[in-house]
Amino acid sequence: MQAIAERLQSIRRALGARTLVMGVLNATPDSFYDGGKYDHLDAALARAEQMLDEGADILDIGGESTRPGAEPVPEVEELRRTLPLIEAIAARYPNAVLSIDTTKSRVAERALQAGACIINDISGMTFDPRMAAVAAQAGALVVLMHIQGTPRTMQQNPTYIDVVAEVRDALHTHATRVEQAGVPRENIWLDPGIGFGKTLEHNLQLLRNLPALKSLGYPILIGTSRKSFIGQLLGGLPPEERLEGTLATLALAVAWGADIVRVHDVQAAVRAMRIADALCRP
Repeated sequence: MQAIAERLQSIRRALGARTLVMGVLNATPDSFYDGGKYDHLDAALARAEQMLDEGADILDIGGESTRPGAEPVPEVEELRRTLPLIEAIAARYPNAVLSIDTTKSRVAERALQAGACIINDISGMTFDPRMAAVAAQAGALVVLMHIQGTPRTMQQNPTYIDVVAEVRDALHTHATRVEQAGVPRENIWLDPGIGFGKTLEHNLQLLRNLPALKSLGYPILIGTSRKSFIGQLLGGLPPEERLEGTLATLALAVAWGADIVRVHDVQAAVRAMRIADALCRP
């Protein structure tokens, strides 16, 4: 298996020149949109192949739902759901860039050994104090997200005085702490956590003010794919009918400074980002 640094080269070359597309692959029974579709290895492998064919730069593999109200999954179950899939994809597609979506350091460590090279942590590496050291030791790239509360509690009463300033400061704190643990600056991406402890208006303010987050000097990842605030804006549409709204938010996010988008619908996103890049990255 290639070393992590080698497997990251393709996205390092592309970062900044065009928007990177991270495809979501949930090996879970209860995720808000695709839960249960890919919790069997054959189905998940077929979906991985499809997303790579459609142009995904990264596959983000998760074994624990982080939808609002979700309960934690035991470590052993998260490992059971994710490790065989990561091993199988890495064996079949050795050049694929794989990300593990987890807040548990042991899951991250085993995933990196199995073929992942990115840790995507919704807690900004705060839920598990060992996570930053695992990333540093492996040389992994990390995505540090902002969340208020936990998935189980985050949407009960999200409250901010100044959501943009507070999220910006929290992300800066996360990045500084992780750098001090030994993760190099060029291996850190930031995610404001759209929908994670935010109201509709909080989400809109964060998207409109991405330049304030971009000023921190790190690549920005945005994940709006089929989320509830899009349904709210469209009169209560369910997740299955939120694709057009998703693409609109992503195109504008790119115009406002996003570097990576995390999506369920890879082909549509790749096409939309090609247009956005032609307009925003001449």
